[in-house]
Amino acid sequence: MPERKSKTGPADQSTCDALVVGGGPAGLRAAEILSAAGLRTVLADHKPSVGRKFLVAGRGGLNLTHSEPVENFPARYGDTTGRWRDLLAEFSPHALRLWAKELDIETFVGTSGRVFPTTKQAAPLLRRWVERLRRQGVIFRVWHGLTGFSRGDNDRIEVQFATPHGPTALSTRVLVLALGGASWPQTGSDGRWTKLFAEVGIGVTPLAPANCGYEVAWPAEFLAEAEGLPLKNVVVRAGDESVAGELLVTRDGLEGGAIYQLGRALRAMAVPSVAIDLKPAFTSAQLLAKFASAPPQPPLERAVVAWRLSRVAQALLRLRAHDSTPAGLAELAKSFPLASQGPRPIAEAISSAGGVRWDELDERLMLRRWPGIFCAGEMLDWEAPTGGYLLQGCFSTATRAARGAMEFFRR
Repeated sequence: MPERKSKTGPADQSTCDALVVGGGPAGLRAAEILSAAGLRTVLADHKPSVGRKFLVAGRGGLNLTHSEPVENFPARYGDTTGRWRDLLAEFSPHALRLWAKELDIETFVGTSGRVFPTTKQAAPLLRRWVERLRRQGVIFRVWHGLTGFSRGDNDRIEVQFATPHGPTALSTRVLVLALGGASWPQTGSDGRWTKLFAEVGIGVTPLAPANCGYEVAWPAEFLAEAEGLPLKNVVVRAGDESVAGELLVTRDGLEGGAIYQLGRALRAMAVPSVAIDLKPAFTSAQLLAKFASAPPQPPLERAVVAWRLSRVAQALLRLRAHDSTPAGLAELAKSFPLASQGPRPIAEAISSAGGVRWDELDERLMLRRWPGIFCAGEMLDWEAPTGGYLLQGCFSTATRAARGAMEFFRR
């Protein structure tokens, strides 16, 4: 089918075929698809440059996706409906790696199975990506903060912005919103759009911190011993869910992949609580046998030697070792109970849960009550653990939304 010609000339700065609001990975991906299809595309963002959270996320090594079988991915998003199976078919982990290669960014699989650029840096990829968009004719409008949208004449959408020079508006045929969640607000992902959506009656699940630490009221003597130290090779259980991994003791509580992955279960609890298996490789009976064969010492010291407990594990047992019998210590080592005061603030979280409810969207990710407006990325009601699943979700949903917008434009 031949591409539909743009109805707007290059001199018309107030109209476009496709408008994308949000300059994160989802917005950039949507603009890439729309402009490649020949639509005159504008990308607007309320910060002075695009990709700011993308760059921050890449400081420790840009984690693009994961190498595990794609069949395993939907479970990472808590999917029970097949939704993520279909979204990942739209733009798969393999397709994401090929896309990076097209930008001359080679990738590799780390020991954890995560996929990184060979340089582990975000800046080279972002630079080449933006260069591609400019070559495709994408018009960038920075310092443009979304303030509203309405239905205009001829089935167009009028989008209002606040800028340093005062209010302005753009008229578009299709609109893709990729406004992000509410973590790391200094990068532009501040969640302010939720108020606007509430005003126009679009259902939004409240944003909540995800992939975040949980607060624990540590005694001063414990922090003096354990603050800043990792608790490695543990299994952490919250309710019916358990995760193997690592924890980090901080002044405020616990951080680390194991606690991050349990966020959904912890939020469902009236009092967020975990049980930590400090020695998952051994049963209680095996621990007791090791204890019995160790040189005679006071019970806790004997357990430390017999079970080769780390410094943090030792400090934890001291917190609760009221029952210093071998059986009592073994029970603590296999299921150390810990209650939390709740998650750290959403501004500190790696990502956020909640967002535009799925029942507000059709299969193309178009708002049912606002034909021509599509949503993508972290502003949708989903969450995923770290490990490449977050960026993969942004790319896959943006691909679906942009293709849906193209279909709507051409009808």
